[in-house]
Amino acid sequence: MEQVDKNSEQKEQERDQVLTSTHLDPVGWDAITEACERIYPNQKDPKHYGTIIRWRLGGNDPLDGISIYEGEGYWHFVTYGLSELYEKESKDKEISGYGMEFTFKLKKDQYEDTEAEIKCICGILQMLARLTFIEGEIFKPYEYLYSGQIEGIDTKMHSNITGFITIPDPQLQEINTPNGKVSFVELIGVTNNELLAIIDKQLTVKELYEKLGSDVTSYHRSSLV
Repeated sequence: MEQVDKNSEQKEQERDQVLTSTHLDPVGWDAITEACERIYPNQKDPKHYGTIIRWRLGGNDPLDGISIYEGEGYWHFVTYGLSELYEKESKDKEISGYGMEFTFKLKKDQYEDTEAEIKCICGILQMLARLTFIEGEIFKPYEYLYSGQIEGIDTKMHSNITGFITIPDPQLQEINTPNGKVSFVELIGVTNNELLAIIDKQLTVKELYEKLGSDVTSYHRSSLV
């Protein structure tokens, strides 16, 4: 993952350099930030991981950046790059890019290395974005992501959480940008047994979400099935 944590001044400088060299207006980027700041009005400088080499310049990471806001007991990850952040390129005027951005909420907990866990989630979000950029995979709410992986998604691979379900982010509603609409698809970490129960039609994604009672992923919770 070729990403680096940057403060607000570094982010502004990097973005200004990109815009100056390419004559781009960050209307899509700004629209996402404005939506986040409506929820977190006091967080003008969230932790942010920016991509060193952009995808269009031959880099490995499709997302231009990932911001992490601090919620009540969790970190709220928001991606930049699945929608059109700068100029309008796609033919569909109603939808911005792929029409979505990812979000994820990780419970704040006693981690051996918190920074490593945050970077790990950023890597997963980039991996999923790669599926969209390369294979055209569009992620919608109330789907499940199952790869057959039985190790945890955390850095130590000790967690019961092995995959994801998706929901519409209850905080970040769909927005209209100058480049079209953008929906925020939230990933929730779930266990292998829970995913198998969905595959076996023992319950639906919506039913599992209701049983969870929260959209915050906890690495230390037990399986509900």
